Amino acid sequence: MSTSTATSAGGTKTAKASKDHKKPTSTVLKGAIQLGISYTVGNLSSKPDRDVLMQDFSVVESVFLPSEGSNLTPAHHFPDFRLKTYAPLAFRYFRELFGIKPDDYLYSICNEPLIELSNPGASSSWFYLTSDDEFIIKTVQHKEAEFLQKLLPGYYMNLNQNPRTLLPKFYGLYCIQSGGATVRVVVMNNVLPRAMRMHYKYDLKGSSYKRRASRKERLKFSPTFKDLDFQEMHEGLFFDADTYNALMKTLQRDCRVLESFKIMDYSLLLGIHVLDQKPLSRGSRCDSRRGQKVLYSTALESIQGNVRDPEPVADDDDTLGGIPAKHKDENLLIFLGIIDILQSYRFIKKVEHSWKALVHDGDTVSVHRPSFYADRFLKFMSSTVFKKIHPLRGASSKRKRNSLYAAKSASQEILSPHREEEKKKDEKVKAQSLDNLDGDFYSSSKQPDLLPKSAVSFASNTNEEEEQDNSEERRDSSSTIALDDPLPSLSRNQSDTELDVYL
Repeated sequence: MSTSTATSAGGTKTAKASKDHKKPTSTVLKGAIQLGISYTVGNLSSKPDRDVLMQDFSVVESVFLPSEGSNLTPAHHFPDFRLKTYAPLAFRYFRELFGIKPDDYLYSICNEPLIELSNPGASSSWFYLTSDDEFIIKTVQHKEAEFLQKLLPGYYMNLNQNPRTLLPKFYGLYCIQSGGATVRVVVMNNVLPRAMRMHYKYDLKGSSYKRRASRKERLKFSPTFKDLDFQEMHEGLFFDADTYNALMKTLQRDCRVLESFKIMDYSLLLGIHVLDQKPLSRGSRCDSRRGQKVLYSTALESIQGNVRDPEPVADDDDTLGGIPAKHKDENLLIFLGIIDILQSYRFIKKVEHSWKALVHDGDTVSVHRPSFYADRFLKFMSSTVFKKIHPLRGASSKRKRNSLYAAKSASQEILSPHREEEKKKDEKVKAQSLDNLDGDFYSSSKQPDLLPKSAVSFASNTNEEEEQDNSEERRDSSSTIALDDPLPSLSRNQSDTELDVYL
């Protein structure tokens, strides 16, 4: 009995040791990643440039790197490992599309030790950041790596048509096998630069079921909140009309691309930097980033349309491509990108959605069919998270200008008879003053008015307006005659009848 128990315990320990053995240490994994990428990119430079063919997406190159070195590989102080490189020519094309030169790619990844990041999500992935803030290296599962490889042809076509996208930008896919352990890593763009402090971070999906940060997550120095937290902490992020339209256009296009690939359960990683608060002190990371900048990698470059750059935070500062926004009286810089797109709506996801729908509202859970997920995602982003600043003052002034112009033209048409009447009244007063000098003022004033009072009143019906127009046309012709011969040239001996004609 005791022997059996000991064997059981021994077996448990052995199993535990074997499990721990399959998970390499962070130092070994980082060193193998840097050495493997350095070798494969350097070896790729000897291959001539050519167009990407369909068969290039399914190519997997494998090389063994022993610690003592070989004729093809350098010696190193890590355990022996095998490196597999997926679709090397296709990923070389992707790097060239984003303006990444091979030397810059190697310098960013291999020049300095990689920075290990805390796990921001619920997945068991490890995250490493290059020292210049350019690239994120993430471990992925076998199914995710396999799905990405199948996704590459469509991803290639989408990038050719639209390099400005908030979708993850993949620069390389590798597999490291060492001591019975297999680790697959993907190199992507960095959405949230460390050189800019994020006062708020959100992982948004547009769902409400269990979409609140846990108590453990809230205790972190820089927690990542979720959908329900955003609705409690922010009333929405406000953009000017051009920026909002460009952002929503990009999100809509990206969601339709993901829907066509039957991808769901993705998130929008959102970082908010408050300009009014003291920014994070900067070091050499910012200087190295200014030296090399990946095309279309910043948030401002990723959204479609020509959006003006925000004003710098300080004289020696840089916005690092953040999108300007407002929340109440605060000026913000927004950093964002779509993450976790390697989840397809496979059978296991359909079962998960069906099971969750039994215990909760099926439309609120994160796992859902791709078309519904995309529509719900876009609705949440366009109405709750991102909002448009309505230019009330500018629009009202524009409407006011238009209304003033219309009123002015209308008043000119309506008041032109009135102006003619005023002119004639002035001329009549002058003429009557001349009559008064001859002692005949009252006799001339007793004659009926040439301008009827109804001509200057604003009629309420159409018939009166037509009669008014006809009478005004007749008066216009008579007033034209009067203006041709000025009143000062009249003689005092002229009769009242002659004066009436001029009036």
